[in-house]
Amino acid sequence: MKASELILNPDGSIYHLDLLPEDVAHNVVFVGDPDRVQQVSRHFDKIDFKKHKREFITHTGWYANHRITVISTGIGTDNVDIVMNELDAVVNIDFTTRQVKEKLTSLNIIRIGTSGSIHPALDCDQVLISKIAVGTDSLGEYYASEKANHPLLPAWSYYARRYDYDINSFPAPIKEGITLTCPGFYGPQGRILRILPAYTIAIDELHKEKWNGYSFTNLEMETAAVYLLADALGHKAISINAILANRISGKFSHHPGKTVDDLIIHTLEWIGQFPK
Repeated sequence: MKASELILNPDGSIYHLDLLPEDVAHNVVFVGDPDRVQQVSRHFDKIDFKKHKREFITHTGWYANHRITVISTGIGTDNVDIVMNELDAVVNIDFTTRQVKEKLTSLNIIRIGTSGSIHPALDCDQVLISKIAVGTDSLGEYYASEKANHPLLPAWSYYARRYDYDINSFPAPIKEGITLTCPGFYGPQGRILRILPAYTIAIDELHKEKWNGYSFTNLEMETAAVYLLADALGHKAISINAILANRISGKFSHHPGKTVDDLIIHTLEWIGQFPK
């Protein structure tokens, strides 16, 4: 691979994440907010490694005898494109020879995120697992992806995939649904402040229809990209969402910090049950 394609730092680490193979655990937790990395790692039994470059903060440590890496992706699918491709490169490309390794590594990728409900039965402070992710951003146009083909979605929307984890042992009540990943927080998610949108997602209507057996339940900004690229690269991925707002009722959580921290603890307890 050319130096302009696989860009490495002087110490041999991958360009944006600044990571080497030994820095990354098999279990990887994604969070959007860089401050949330410490919110996760403070529950670790031991932290072995810390790195900070740009908006990408990485901590690797141990929880319940499981080695875990937590990485901040920042907001949006453009950042996820960087994180997913570079994380895969760290474990599946030999940086010395610049060749793909003969034996590929499949990571467990668990996204802990915040999200807004577009379903009247999905209330603030509940946990939603993205059974299916659909992107209304443009990333799917650059990779092989299946069109979503739903009349209430933009024509360029893409269907990412279903998650591939057993969630029966998740230590908290959960709901499942279809997550819409949007390329922005305001206009792309139907919020109107001072600019009228050219296209508005029908958030009051989507929950009324079933698609692939599930209802459209929530809006956020990363999940479809995580699912799309994990599928293409051969990694397992799941997105677990703390619902902080309900767009139908107009409500917002009274204690968002506690909701997120509870979800972090439950997710770490769940990862602690994974086979070693």
